[in-house]
Amino acid sequence: MKTLTRLGFLLLFAFAVMSCEDEPELTASVSINETGSDLGGDVTGNGGSATESYTWTNNLTTVDYNMDITAAQEGSFQLQITDADGKVVLNQTLTSGVGDDSKSGVSQSGTAGEWTVEVILKDFKGDGSFSISPGD
Repeated sequence: MKTLTRLGFLLLFAFAVMSCEDEPELTASVSINETGSDLGGDVTGNGGSATESYTWTNNLTTVDYNMDITAAQEGSFQLQITDADGKVVLNQTLTSGVGDDSKSGVSQSGTAGEWTVEVILKDFKGDGSFSISPGD
């Protein structure tokens, strides 16, 4: 009986160790590229979260923006832009499976100068992109 009990514990231990596979690390990333006065970037993730900020010179008072998510399975992609006075002039979010998978338009009017572009990914699994350029 002791042998069966030991064998049972040994099998239980072996099963527990084998079932503890390493879970893949959840990641998310943002790449930002500036071309002249335009700014764009790509986002990707496997369920992770990330925030990336970038200072961008806008000599005008608005921005034209476009953002989209492709093949996104879950999570959200937020684009927030703050003007030279610290006023939020754009705050848009795309959420996988909820509403549209793209947005575009013109921001609210702000103060020209150094603007902050912030890209926020939360539990994001998929790919996406964005672009902004000085507005009229």
